[in-house]
Amino acid sequence: MTNREIQKQISTILHGLDKNFEKPFIILGLLAIIVIIVFQTFYRYIGIPLGANSEGAVWSEELARFIFIWLTYLALPISIRTRSSIRVDILHERLPPRLKSVNWMVVELLFLSLTAAVFIVSFRYLKYQLRFPQKTAVMRIPYLVPYMIVPIGFFLMSLRLVQNLISESRKTGVKLTLLGALIVLLLSLPVFLIPSLNPSAMLFGSFILFLALGLPVMICLGLSAVITIVNSGTLPLQFVAQTSFASIDSFPIMAIPFFIAAGIFMGGGGLSKRLLNLADQLFGSLHGGLALAAIGTSMFFAAISGSGPATVAAIGVLTIPAMIKGGYDKHFACAVVACAGAIGVMIPPSNPFVVYGITAQVSIGKLFIAGAVPGILTGIGLMAVTYIISRRNGWRGGSSRKRTLKSVLQSLWDAKLALLVPVIVLGGIYGGVMTPTEAAAAAALYGLLIGVFVYKEFTLKSVLNSFVESGLTSAVVIGLIAMAAVFGQILTIENIPESAAQFILGLTTNRFLLLLMVNILLLFIGTFMEALAAIVILVPILLPVMTELGMNPMHFGVLMVVNLAIGFVTPPVGVNLFVAGSITNQKIEKISKSALPFIAVMVLILIVITYFPGLTEWVNSMNGP
Repeated sequence: MTNREIQKQISTILHGLDKNFEKPFIILGLLAIIVIIVFQTFYRYIGIPLGANSEGAVWSEELARFIFIWLTYLALPISIRTRSSIRVDILHERLPPRLKSVNWMVVELLFLSLTAAVFIVSFRYLKYQLRFPQKTAVMRIPYLVPYMIVPIGFFLMSLRLVQNLISESRKTGVKLTLLGALIVLLLSLPVFLIPSLNPSAMLFGSFILFLALGLPVMICLGLSAVITIVNSGTLPLQFVAQTSFASIDSFPIMAIPFFIAAGIFMGGGGLSKRLLNLADQLFGSLHGGLALAAIGTSMFFAAISGSGPATVAAIGVLTIPAMIKGGYDKHFACAVVACAGAIGVMIPPSNPFVVYGITAQVSIGKLFIAGAVPGILTGIGLMAVTYIISRRNGWRGGSSRKRTLKSVLQSLWDAKLALLVPVIVLGGIYGGVMTPTEAAAAAALYGLLIGVFVYKEFTLKSVLNSFVESGLTSAVVIGLIAMAAVFGQILTIENIPESAAQFILGLTTNRFLLLLMVNILLLFIGTFMEALAAIVILVPILLPVMTELGMNPMHFGVLMVVNLAIGFVTPPVGVNLFVAGSITNQKIEKISKSALPFIAVMVLILIVITYFPGLTEWVNSMNGP
């Protein structure tokens, strides 16, 4: 072997290590916390035979939380390399190619300014821990150990951003690179040259600017908070580093990666195919049978995934091509699945409900039950519209196979393991056996075991990819929550929620008009902002208004999620439309037109939920977590 060949092999190995450095940690970390939390759940019932002390496996929760935080900040660098963060890219997508490159330079330089700042200030807290050591509450290990992920994570993020910038500068050339750097410099000058700007104006002005530039929403929140702190001295800057850790050191938040993993494992393990077969048996003989089966399957899968786009991806890849082959209009086929996917965030489990419950301090379990009502109503409404349109166009059912009671029962039997998931989650929660986080971990482990050992549709490679996808998807959401906590602290200090409440209530005290205004606002925001981002930003501002109005926080949570679910299918950022369109390479404009009747029925259901709160507020009388 020549020296050149050896150098080439070494270069290939180093490139692979560089590209995949964080992935083994994500895989092992996610597997570890799933197993630990499931162990914690079973321990309550078998703790004595294991010979443990009377305090039980209390250490397991603390250990899982710390691994979860490490997992989050090790996965975020991958989202930087793949540019998969939640962002509003309306302006970016309309730029010519050369200006897109400049925009990427601006975005990643601003991103780098935040990660580098947090990396630097995180060492101040490390010094404090070295001088005044603290130990964790249960395991009694130095607090310095779990906190080390903050400087490590933000260093890796900074490193990945530098790699992106080098790669982008090679493509754009020196002139455009300098132009991007100059734009960032001009944007930063007011922060340092104009002292004591109005903190509220600085916070919201910079946030809107960064949002328009296409920065990830997580960075819009964090960076606007940082520059407000720098300009006004509202808080010490190391507060950002401390909050990056403390805000996600939470057991309920861990439900998010578990539900995401459960959905991905169920989809990859073959459960979605069996659900679709059952739905085809139930609806396939009717007009629009394939479309009705797609909606029915989406409702079932919603009870597994907790995510709108995940539901569209899992169900759409099977049903959209089949509908087109069966003679359905291709844009109608995409629109049906995209709108049905919105049910994925209503029927429990639901990631938006988890985030709302954490942000508003409301029972996540009760939100799950309350969300099932609009989810079922939406499914019925979409089916009605589908049947009418299909009957008018002469679109018949699915496969031509004979459907009998025996075949229906056989499909039901084949899908039994998928149908057990809602029983595990909701039965575990309301049976007092598990918390929502523990139920989510159990669902994730269940989905993994079924896919690997029962259906055997997972290969080693697909299992590992599913772990990485789950860790990456959840990290983007958790990072958003961490930066929203920093942003929210400044909101509180500046008394912005109360001021907003007084302003809105000053416009009118008519409950009907105020609810209408809030619905219009949320529908508008849903057209350009991802649901989870909108929740963490708007709940601290709007919830005081709603409680002042006498609305139950539970009802407002359902109202907010249903509003934002409609945003999944409204351009320009209707992510479900993009996912459905990408399956058969259809244009979003034409899919949006076909989606209008479905959006109309979803808005009608929203109005019913808004003005008949009894449909959701009955859950307040229930006992449960």
